[in-house]
Amino acid sequence: GVVPELASRAHMQNILPVVSEALKTANCRLDDLDAIAFTQSPGLIGSLLVGTQFAKSLALALDKPLIAVHHMQAHVLANLIDDPKPSFPFLCLTVSGGHTQIVLCESAAKMKVLGETIDDAAGEAFDKTAKLLGLPYPGGPLIDKYAQQGDPKRFSFPEPKIPGLNFSFSGLKTAVLYFLQNAGTSQVYKEEFLASEEEKQQFITENLEDICASVQQRIVSILLNKLQTAAIQTGIKEICIAGGVSANSGLRKAFKELGEKKNWNTYIPAFQYCTDNAGMIAVTGYYKYMAKDFSDLSVTASARASW
Repeated sequence: GVVPELASRAHMQNILPVVSEALKTANCRLDDLDAIAFTQSPGLIGSLLVGTQFAKSLALALDKPLIAVHHMQAHVLANLIDDPKPSFPFLCLTVSGGHTQIVLCESAAKMKVLGETIDDAAGEAFDKTAKLLGLPYPGGPLIDKYAQQGDPKRFSFPEPKIPGLNFSFSGLKTAVLYFLQNAGTSQVYKEEFLASEEEKQQFITENLEDICASVQQRIVSILLNKLQTAAIQTGIKEICIAGGVSANSGLRKAFKELGEKKNWNTYIPAFQYCTDNAGMIAVTGYYKYMAKDFSDLSVTASARASW
């Protein structure tokens, strides 16, 4: 995974050349900017502090407004970068390595989390499954790649019975762990089911694509079943997905198919705006700028912060 200390050092080394390259690509100067927007939270505190201090220094030096952006709010508003755009109010399923939420968006500034994971995020379930299969980090895209060649009905994994609109993925991770340890014979822990390491590796090698397809199908069904429930409860038909996991081809395809079946207006950000990106911070900064929602220089980064 990501080593926080190394990540913050990499931010320090790269932030100036990245900003310079961005200005060059956009063909603009620092003086042309109307405001400075930055990610305040949530995330790795060391990396957030680098960006926060750089943004504060830039805003002070240029005498420009400073705009603090919540990372997950920005993922949601990534749906407003390109056309067509969803109309307010809309629902957004926001899925990443650290978050899994259903958000009601009444405006660019007014959002309410209707449901979220009570343990692990969907992206973590993808990455942990990949690790159990011996795939390198980040494993989510590799699960997606192999799943496209596999049979999603070959193996059956449990769907948690969590009330309301909340999610849970810890049970699925445990089921996958025991399933692999038992070389596909069971999803519970029993000594007599345990396979040798050689048998386990052979089972994975022979069934990798079907395992990936089956796990992905279950994760997608968990996500979309809850999203469908939220749509029914709210009566909203403007529905979006966002976050790094929204780049998953299985989720995108199933989401569009469900939208057609339920007569939703569905929206998915372009691939480059699904994973963490500056565009989503900029578009959120734009809406906060129009609302004159500025921060002063006392603002600081936060590893965890409410919306």
